[in-house]
Amino acid sequence: MSVPREQILKTAAELLSRRATASMDEIARSAGISRATLHRHFAGREALVAALGDLGIRQIEEGLDAARIDEGDPAEALRRLIDEITAVAGFLAFLYGENELYESDPMVAGWARVDARVGALLKRGREEGVLRGDLSTAWLVDALFALVAASGWSVQDGRLARRDASRVVAELLLGGALERSAR
Repeated sequence: MSVPREQILKTAAELLSRRATASMDEIARSAGISRATLHRHFAGREALVAALGDLGIRQIEEGLDAARIDEGDPAEALRRLIDEITAVAGFLAFLYGENELYESDPMVAGWARVDARVGALLKRGREEGVLRGDLSTAWLVDALFALVAASGWSVQDGRLARRDASRVVAELLLGGALERSAR
């Protein structure tokens, strides 16, 4: 029985989000395949991490689509987005630490697409007076992804229940980002 590449990536993402230093042997075992099979799909750890970066971008973009961020109140759209992306927060936390990912053109382009879409939502929120105008859109985008990654680490370390992650990210981000008159 052959294991599809996508399943190998998801298994690797799950393992690496908990143990970023897991070896290729450990990744292969967790996927239920041999190291040789893993190497047929990915020439080495660098190729695996690059494929994981692509998967991460794809999952965030799918979350953006599912959250319908162009619809309705910006704060509610942001809450929907947070609900979608905290589901992969542990994986995003792993990707955050993989600095070499941010040196590849496809990853830079992928994050630029994500940043543009999230930035448009946050800019709309600022323009409509829902989000504070004294906080830049770029800062709010960075803060959102930092909080999501932090929630992933907290869940992995047992300091935060997975079911609470979305709520605490939204409350902390919006509690600090809402226009004072909207509080």
